[in-house]
Amino acid sequence: MSKLKPNKGLKKRVRLTAKGKVKVSRAFGGHLRSHKDGKMVRSYRKRKLVGSADLKRISAMLCTRLTRGDKKAATSE
Repeated sequence: MSKLKPNKGLKKRVRLTAKGKVKVSRAFGGHLRSHKDGKMVRSYRKRKLVGSADLKRISAMLCTRLTRGDKKAATSE
């Protein structure tokens, strides 16, 4: 059987933490910022943790085991 290969495009766009959580950049922050307030623009600079809805798909594309990054997972541990 051939070796599983991770999706290189996704691998460049996400960052994995030591505990297996996934961090991604926020959408809508690249351009067209003139009508957005400063608080909104500053929030686009921060990375966010991926929730459980997309985690299964990302895990399959990266061929790794990942953990949820939302607050529910943090409180249950």
